[in-house]
Amino acid sequence: MDLITLKQKMDECHYIYDDTLATVLTVALNLGRPLLIEGAAGVGKTEIAKVMSSALDRDLVRLQCYEGLDESKALYEWNYQKQLLSIQVNMNEADKEKLTKDLFSDEYLLERPLLKSIRSEKPVVLLIDEIDKADEEFEAFLLELLSEMQVTIPEVGTVKAKSIPFVVLTSNRARPLSEALRRRCAYLYIEYPDLEKELAIIRAKLPHVDDRLSAQVALAVQKLRSTEAILKKPSIAETLDWTAALDALGIRELTPDALRQTAGFILKNAEDLAVLQEEDPEVLTHHHHHHDCGCGGDCGGHHHG
Repeated sequence: MDLITLKQKMDECHYIYDDTLATVLTVALNLGRPLLIEGAAGVGKTEIAKVMSSALDRDLVRLQCYEGLDESKALYEWNYQKQLLSIQVNMNEADKEKLTKDLFSDEYLLERPLLKSIRSEKPVVLLIDEIDKADEEFEAFLLELLSEMQVTIPEVGTVKAKSIPFVVLTSNRARPLSEALRRRCAYLYIEYPDLEKELAIIRAKLPHVDDRLSAQVALAVQKLRSTEAILKKPSIAETLDWTAALDALGIRELTPDALRQTAGFILKNAEDLAVLQEEDPEVLTHHHHHHDCGCGGDCGGHHHG
């Protein structure tokens, strides 16, 4: 897929991107390389995989990584209950060898995301989410799978890929990833969006919301993220949740009261809410010197308490 087509597809998904992102995606896709995306939690790394699945018209297969994730959860496991049942039913079967062979046939194989993605007839988008949460052994195993595009299942033998997935790996940088993995992948680092981009995202995702309110929300979120004392910075998804909540309540202007009533949509833990109580909410809802929010300075530079 060429750059122009991909951009059109992303536009159709109302996805806000810059040229670097679009270029890296196009190159990774055309070279068949996995794409490693790093950045803080909530900057929209996972969203890229969803947009690609939509743009390429492919299924999205997701593997959520966690500590202790192993091959049986990621690749395949045998359906023991079904095997046991079959043994009981066929207990008197004369041909024991055939029975054993049958027990390890496709019928009893539970595909987990990795196996599913390479055995799919049509190529999929494989999202390996938060690879930094899995351990080094798993990362090494994954690397082998991505390089060889085949896996060995002891009872079955080597399973070669029927199709090559477009692989997106995300990392919040909880631990450093191996050089081998980095070398294998195309790479993107994503920051939180700036004011202009965040406002564009709100407009794209929630076009019916009052533009002035959207501008005020985008500005408040920028300020919250830059507040040192706030531990869990608001994600883009939370920005959208908050905007939708304010809109649903019929709020047209982000006053200190409106902020206090709806703070739980943008800050998701008690410590951060406490910080907000101590902060002067006027600071977050005042817009005196900000005429750069993309609305031509008409976002309400005045506060009506």
